[in-house]
Amino acid sequence: MMKQSLQLRLGQHLTMTPQLQQAIRLLQLSTLELQQEIQEALESNPMLESTENSEDTSSPGEESGPESPNFENDGSSADGPTDSPDLEFRDTPDIEFKSDTLPEELPVDSAWEDVYDVTTVSSASSGSGSANGDDDAGKMLENRNAETESLRDHLMWQARLTPFTPTDMVIATAIIDSVNEDGYLGTTVEEIWNDLKTELVIDVEDVLTVLHTIQHYEPVGVAARDLRECLTIQLNQLPPETLWVNQAKALIKSYFELLANRDYAQLQRKMKINQDQLREVLKLVQALDPRPGNQVTTTGTEYVVPDVMVSKTKIGWKVELNGDATPKLRINSLYAGMVQRANKSADNTYMQGQLQEARWFIKSLQSRNETLLKVASCIVERQRAFLEHGEEAMKALVLHDIAEAVGMHESTISRITTKKYMHTPRGIFELKYFFSSHVSTDSGGECSSTAIRALIKKLVANEDARKPLSDSKIAKILSEQGINVARRTVAKYRDVLVIPPSNERKRLS
Repeated sequence: MMKQSLQLRLGQHLTMTPQLQQAIRLLQLSTLELQQEIQEALESNPMLESTENSEDTSSPGEESGPESPNFENDGSSADGPTDSPDLEFRDTPDIEFKSDTLPEELPVDSAWEDVYDVTTVSSASSGSGSANGDDDAGKMLENRNAETESLRDHLMWQARLTPFTPTDMVIATAIIDSVNEDGYLGTTVEEIWNDLKTELVIDVEDVLTVLHTIQHYEPVGVAARDLRECLTIQLNQLPPETLWVNQAKALIKSYFELLANRDYAQLQRKMKINQDQLREVLKLVQALDPRPGNQVTTTGTEYVVPDVMVSKTKIGWKVELNGDATPKLRINSLYAGMVQRANKSADNTYMQGQLQEARWFIKSLQSRNETLLKVASCIVERQRAFLEHGEEAMKALVLHDIAEAVGMHESTISRITTKKYMHTPRGIFELKYFFSSHVSTDSGGECSSTAIRALIKKLVANEDARKPLSDSKIAKILSEQGINVARRTVAKYRDVLVIPPSNERKRLS
């Protein structure tokens, strides 16, 4: 029989405070998500206020205390890179924190959620703005969440305008439900008939009749059973006087396999046309849409608000935060002045807790901005060649390199570079875009995978369309340039670039 007893054990373990949980969560939010988070904080905490479109609430003669530093950095700070005399780093002032008159010791047992659910941006944040102004940000958020019409809705709308009988309408609904996102019929006519024949007195021909009607809906070619039928439907919709339309129909009907294999010599012999005529026929076929369903937008537009702005100046590259991307916050001095140090009433305790949470929130935002600027500055310093010369000059870079340079953990670098964007003279890029693996060179150096992909893209763009470069040939050309890349690696990078294999890139001159 076991005897119960009490034992005292000493040990150490790490726990995450609510402040740390909040700081980590804000770190990984995108700009749009952060705007929503700030708006919710403004609505729930009376101690917080936005400095935009607000008046000073301090009483006449009241000392509001000094503002927090602007964190201006000219490149000589110990927190940032220091080995680049022509690289300027400047933070954008974004927070006013007036707290000298506030008590330092406040109760920390206020209501706090230990586990947070990620909140999806669902409405425009008042007081928020984009690089183009507050109104633009509101419009972007509104458009981002606008409802879009699906392909099924678009086809059903046309079906309701068609004078179908009740039976035909049931068949049409079944057919439309079977159309996939690309616009093709995802099942066979026989399967649709088998599913409906227990409820309706119909035969296969009835299903085919309704199918042919739907195939002439917009977008033309929808509900086709294969690519050949899709292209044929679109060709049949063209005016009879269209040049080369009859030859294009014959090409799709009788010589589709030769077209798929790009056997142009056989096509010229079979169709009894010369190379110039075949080129015109192919031009007409290539103008058709092989995926008609993609013409109907099924997802909302995703807008990107850059977090970091990079520009070229006379003395070098300047890195600064986008100060217009998030609302500017401060402590409401009027409500803060109502907090009494020795008062233990319920109302005063509540206000003390709200004040402490407001201070935590502002400090978390400060920490996020400082970390983002520090990481972005280090990335710009390492990838200056890319900014000046393009993708082919991209250097190999991994999270560990930046983490070591700024003195942070790799997990922090991963969070701060996810869904954060940098506006550069070459475009807007996610911070993670600047990280890539490396391949060794004959000279003992390293070449980034991004630079190799850019070289492959350039080689393919300049190749002879009649004799496209194979993966082995591309690997050989890169090897001659001192970059050791295997054929299978070239094939992998080519797939990433959505470049078809050489046999599919073959064109007439």
